[in-house]
Amino acid sequence: MKPLAVLGLILVIAGIVGLVVANVPFTEHRTVLDAGPIKITEDQQRIIPIPTIASLAVMVAGLALVFAGRRR
Repeated sequence: MKPLAVLGLILVIAGIVGLVVANVPFTEHRTVLDAGPIKITEDQQRIIPIPTIASLAVMVAGLALVFAGRRR
């Protein structure tokens, strides 16, 4: 396969993953107080939403690259 078609295939797969996984959760570790031997940390759960329109746009761009790569 040509490199352009491979990149398009990767983008299509990334778009499908973005549609299936709506949110990406992660834990942020933050130091609240650091005074000598005393250290207080806080763990905070954060969620990054993946917009559906972005996933669809990535899929369409990937399909366009696959078709452009096959034509050359």
